[in-house]
Amino acid sequence: MPSAPRPSAPAEAGARPAAMNLLARDSALSRVASGEVRQVTQLLLDPSRVRIWHGNARHQASLTEDTVRDLIDAILSEGGQKVPAIIRRVQDDPKYDYEVIAGSRRHWAISWLRANNYPDMMFLAQVHSLDDEAAFRLSDIENRARKDVSDFERAKTYVEALRMHYNGKQVRMAERLKLSEGWLSKMLSVGALPDWCVNAFASPADIQLKTVYPLAKKVQTALIAEPELVKAMKAVAAKLSGDQTQARANGKTAVLAIDVVKQLMDAGVDVDTTEPFIKFDAPSGRTALSVLSSNRNGVSVRVHAGSGATEAELVAMFRSALHAVEKQGRGQRG
Repeated sequence: MPSAPRPSAPAEAGARPAAMNLLARDSALSRVASGEVRQVTQLLLDPSRVRIWHGNARHQASLTEDTVRDLIDAILSEGGQKVPAIIRRVQDDPKYDYEVIAGSRRHWAISWLRANNYPDMMFLAQVHSLDDEAAFRLSDIENRARKDVSDFERAKTYVEALRMHYNGKQVRMAERLKLSEGWLSKMLSVGALPDWCVNAFASPADIQLKTVYPLAKKVQTALIAEPELVKAMKAVAAKLSGDQTQARANGKTAVLAIDVVKQLMDAGVDVDTTEPFIKFDAPSGRTALSVLSSNRNGVSVRVHAGSGATEAELVAMFRSALHAVEKQGRGQRG
């Protein structure tokens, strides 16, 4: 059975790659320490004895062989894990000796490799002595530069940390994290999105601050004072959630985040409710194009967002719509 070479022993692992992100990481960890980190030890561990800290930002359910494949391949090509995770000791659970503060993706990759033909692969980690608030800040510093940790994942940890570590005081939290109060406030709004709204997206990873913040503000306001709007938004979100599930099951294109936001923002708004007299469905089963009216002033056609129809399919539908209108004697003449 093949096995990968062990990483260098901890005592010999002083050399670090010269990549800028690792230099920034070391600098950030030094700032976080400021007296709170009393000792640092580097170990090679069995990942089954290491759990994930409850405050870890990463959405653990999204870790799969496909999403972690790049890291798995990198670890194999390098003969083992080279960048250590950050862990701390566990005192309250006999099943575990440590918990991961930062590096849950590395933990998942090593666990997968041990279960798939590389039983000698070891989890490389640095042991830090940290309280919960320091652990949260350290984890956040690591995640800021990571493109594979979504804004929503970070925002959820901010909401929890505000309650757990900062007594609900945003100003204090912003100071400790060295973030602007305005930006932190936006992240907290996104992190507070209710489950029914989150489920409308194809994945939590699709929920990014720039795209979703306007929706988060609208939901926040509606939950306080507009129950009818909330009801309308929940109905739209439930339909979108069903569409996303169906798309995944059929291998179809998911409804894009920008379209999810638009549909939820439009919920409850007075729109033209005219029933189409001709409509065309995309292969996904969702309506892609419909003809609302045809008279002496013109033909009114609606292209529906989130249907998954391609440009070529929409063009073909449009031509078919014009022929159908003409056949019904409702086409445009001279």
